[in-house]
Amino acid sequence: MSTSELPQRIDSDAPVFVISVAAQLAGMHPQTLRTYDRMGLVSPRRTSGRGRRYSARNIAQLRLIQRLSQDEGINLEGIRRILAMQDEIEDLRARVNDLSELLAFARAAPPGVRVFTADPRGDVHLGGMPRRRPAPRAITSR
Repeated sequence: MSTSELPQRIDSDAPVFVISVAAQLAGMHPQTLRTYDRMGLVSPRRTSGRGRRYSARNIAQLRLIQRLSQDEGINLEGIRRILAMQDEIEDLRARVNDLSELLAFARAAPPGVRVFTADPRGDVHLGGMPRRRPAPRAITSR
């Protein structure tokens, strides 16, 4: 494989590091990583043999946990809350980006054209309500 065949961007969520390498990269003991996994602070993917595989994103989370704990003096429950809020912020940013794209599309549409609608759950759809699947027909015998 030549370097031209390598991916241009490496997926930061790809589970590539075994626990010993992840611990070394994060500057922690492997047992600490196991504890954080049990607590749900950092959840690596699992192999079919149940081995842990950490991603670059997991390593960054481990480093953040260590910094918050050691440098800022935040306990693990506080860290759990911070991580949960960061996840929520990322989700909300993605939602804002989606809605901004819809708004730009609506502003670019000719006047009077129905560009998007909201369903009863509040989900926004382009071009009107989503199509419903037809109800299954009963099979009758002749």
